[in-house]
Amino acid sequence: MKKILVTGGAGFLGSNLCVRLLKEGNQVVALDNFYTGRKDNIADFLKNENFQVLEHDITQPIDLKVDEIYNLACPASPPHYQCDPIFTYKTSILGALNMLELAKANNAKILQASTSEVYGDPAIHPQPESYWGNVNPVGIRSCYDEGKRGAETLFFDYHRQYNLPIRVIRIFNTYGPNMDPKDGRVVSNFIMQALQNKDITIFGDGSQTRSFQYVDDLLDGMIKMMNNESDFIGPVNLGNPGEFTIKELAEKVLQMIPESSSKIVFEPLPGDDPKQRKPDISLAKEKLNWEPKVVLDEGLKKTIEYFLQLSK
Repeated sequence: MKKILVTGGAGFLGSNLCVRLLKEGNQVVALDNFYTGRKDNIADFLKNENFQVLEHDITQPIDLKVDEIYNLACPASPPHYQCDPIFTYKTSILGALNMLELAKANNAKILQASTSEVYGDPAIHPQPESYWGNVNPVGIRSCYDEGKRGAETLFFDYHRQYNLPIRVIRIFNTYGPNMDPKDGRVVSNFIMQALQNKDITIFGDGSQTRSFQYVDDLLDGMIKMMNNESDFIGPVNLGNPGEFTIKELAEKVLQMIPESSSKIVFEPLPGDDPKQRKPDISLAKEKLNWEPKVVLDEGLKKTIEYFLQLSK
């Protein structure tokens, strides 16, 4: 039995990961400051003797005995990470430093949940891991984009300087149960607007593209990356290469909630919003024998059911 620390353990991805790790027979410590994490996400397994919750901010050091660390803590939706950009940047940089120091003290393997946002508004499509990105360092999204880029730098420097066993994944748009209905991400926004018969708001003309990955597929790739015993440390893209325009996503949501009276409306596009986003997952296929299995219609159905249960 391994003792595994999940930072951001009460968040969307973190809580789903905690469930999976507990099912696999591990001891799990969920660390969260509840800035965006929700206690409801972890309520079902609070009585599990192999589960522990620590309320803590990773911008501050912590001393624990652990075997592995999944570093997921950071606001991840634009409304959340932009409302306090300095805190977001500190979470990425100071949080990475503190977790790397904890891993070093324990000689523990540590995985960094990085993001497709490191590619910025990409000039190469789809995006391979070898692409260095096209990121605005002084824009309204820079606190998140550059914070995650800086965290990757720290991870690789700790590996080179201290031979620390690191793993770095780059997560593309992910959705599924335990999303916060008010988190401002496009999938949750569209579903909640449709369920509440509100206008579905598209920023820009809706021609910008995204690739949407169901959370179970991401967890498979994340755990495979952590458990791989080769010298492959990443970075590696984890995403679904199916590419849809934002307008197509809105239309799909309306098709799947036929009782909705919502209509699609268009608003100005925010600054630095990427026009295209699609992962090249060749490396994940080669090194991890991983590729996503859940198609968008199937994943949206499960996510809509989750939000329907929340509203009851």
